[in-house]
Amino acid sequence: MSYATVRSCTLSGITALPVTVEIHLGGGLPGMSIVGLPQSAVKESKDRVKAAIMHSNFEFPQSKIVVNLAPADLPKQGGRFDLPIALGVLVATSQLPEKALLNMIVVGELGLTGSIRAVSGALPTALAFHNSSLSLLMPADNKQEAMLSASDQLHFAADLHLLVEQLKNKKLLPVRCTANSKANLKDNGLSSADMSEVRGQQRARRAMEIAAAGAHNILMVGPPGTGKSMLASRMPSIQPVMTQQESTETASVQSISHTGFNESSWGVRPFRAPHHTASGVALVGGGPKPMPGEISLAHNGVLFLDELSEFPRHVLDVLREPMETGSISISRAAKQARFPARFQLVAAMNPCPCGYHGDPDIQCRCTPDQIARYAMRVSGPFLDRIDLHVQVARLSREVFNSTEVSESSAEIRSRVSNAREQQLTRQGQSNCMLSGKLLARFATLDNDTKHVLDEATDKLALSLRAVHRVLRVARTIADLAQSETVESSHVVEALSYRQRRPG
Repeated sequence: MSYATVRSCTLSGITALPVTVEIHLGGGLPGMSIVGLPQSAVKESKDRVKAAIMHSNFEFPQSKIVVNLAPADLPKQGGRFDLPIALGVLVATSQLPEKALLNMIVVGELGLTGSIRAVSGALPTALAFHNSSLSLLMPADNKQEAMLSASDQLHFAADLHLLVEQLKNKKLLPVRCTANSKANLKDNGLSSADMSEVRGQQRARRAMEIAAAGAHNILMVGPPGTGKSMLASRMPSIQPVMTQQESTETASVQSISHTGFNESSWGVRPFRAPHHTASGVALVGGGPKPMPGEISLAHNGVLFLDELSEFPRHVLDVLREPMETGSISISRAAKQARFPARFQLVAAMNPCPCGYHGDPDIQCRCTPDQIARYAMRVSGPFLDRIDLHVQVARLSREVFNSTEVSESSAEIRSRVSNAREQQLTRQGQSNCMLSGKLLARFATLDNDTKHVLDEATDKLALSLRAVHRVLRVARTIADLAQSETVESSHVVEALSYRQRRPG
């Protein structure tokens, strides 16, 4: 026959979209042309496919080969179409039975000697066809990653010649995922950094516990050397263990990133700490081929912005929408992609340029005008989206030299996990995601508590968004106290974290 079709797929964000690879052999000068919006790496497939077929002792047709990647209006990128094109050529030249690829999705990059190399996005590709009647053929180097999808219709191959022989003889059997072959979730996910190493700072520790329990954003303000970065780096150690779904979502984003997926990071909450010189594109993602940025790589984990006021104001403002929606849409002229970005923001900054405004022992050298300009580097709408604002003061010598051991991360995590479990049982989501309608249902206040909140709203000039955030934090404080109702003491404590930085 002179025509063949092979099923494949491409990725848009972390979503796999079906692609049909059509092969036509016709008259004309020998050569191969690829149509269907192929990008550079796809256009180069013709040379890799020809060399791989010839090195695998198969016949490469001396005729005009037209490869169509349908649908034609969907951009295609990467080397994942090498293997389906090669198999399509072999089917079109009757060197491989057409029925051998029936109901099979094929992805894989070819080496010049016929070796089948790994492709990016193996996990989201496998997840896309998890409940499908179609089986999936992938490179053997993607085996560990793809098997995390728990699909029982996965095939793997490492060499083109061996693959074709197996397809001919019907010896290519699916690899079934078992409990032993599937990566296990981390038992505790604790890193070597522990909260017991933090001296003093009881108020900041309490705020971190509340933030972890409800997945709230938190800002720490204080002089240099007070332990802000130390506290932030220990946030993952007190967060609840990742669920299976969270682990899969996080791994899928990592799989399509430049760094790729590392199996050792499965079940570990990500901690991303970009430098303050990072651009807006680096944070939210982008590029000619849209790629996930820091906020997506921090999905289900922590995004730590140290020296918050040193970030350009316009860079911070691009975070405002994903902080509310939990996702980011990247639109370019030829391609659009959507990435998840449900991160927990932990930020730290100094109160002024010299760092000592409000310090009782060290005199601030900044003028009022400098302090005001420094405060304006972070916009009000951005600050409004941060649930907890906490002052971190310098430690006294007595506290610093104390030998008293602070509470460990494991002890804090136990309370945090119990509070988070209450939230999931009650409303199916963490408190930071509660809408106004759900707040009215699960964070009802009595008349006295409403009066306290109303007075604070007027005094602090809180926006409606800020009031909702106060109620969410109060609901989390009530969960930590194992209280079914939100009481006035919970609201008062939540309001104490709405005090903004000095200046």
